[in-house]
Amino acid sequence: MIETNVKNLISEIPESNAFGEKITLVAAVKLQPPENINRAIAAGITDIGDNHVQEFRDKYAMIAGNPRRHFIGHLQTNKVKYLIGKVDLYHSVDRENLAAELSTRSAAAGIVSDILLQINIGEEASKGGFLYGEAENAYKAIKKLPALKIRGLMAMLPLSDDESALKALAARMRTLYDKLKAGDGNFEYLSMGMSGDWRLCVDAGSNMIRTGTNIFGKRNYN
Repeated sequence: MIETNVKNLISEIPESNAFGEKITLVAAVKLQPPENINRAIAAGITDIGDNHVQEFRDKYAMIAGNPRRHFIGHLQTNKVKYLIGKVDLYHSVDRENLAAELSTRSAAAGIVSDILLQINIGEEASKGGFLYGEAENAYKAIKKLPALKIRGLMAMLPLSDDESALKALAARMRTLYDKLKAGDGNFEYLSMGMSGDWRLCVDAGSNMIRTGTNIFGKRNYN
């Protein structure tokens, strides 16, 4: 099933979005055993994303094929130390103190960490991230920190059946991305879109999507 799902998903994703940018697929591997992840990688997955630090640590050495490693979940500052030097892209930098901790730990390790700033585009109390109106000031403050490179933005659209509202939010994210990218040559990624809404997000200009259900099926939380 996994191999077929990967093949079908890759065939569905366009090579580029409306802006001519290559679309990167990140397989969300939360709660997946290493053997399932390795099957997905063997089938063509090149990027995998973890949500939990403990899972990342436990499975790190068991992942084959040398995929690019993403951390896509909420990250506590006291757990940053376990990820430094092992994550290629942090998607969920949602507050300045987390950016500062990543900066300090990265500098101490002699590396530069690539990050995305998480934007709470739906202004949902249940989600982290900088509000749309705070994003530019947060970007300016975090850009000054050493040992970090801001590579773009990440957002999660609200769960809603109002497709026109979701399209408007996704377009707003692209507008913010373009505005910041215009003055920053390091910007490359707008990570937006998951299993249920990736097509809408790609149409709006996302160039990185995160999906697990489309690859592994529904998660077993037991």
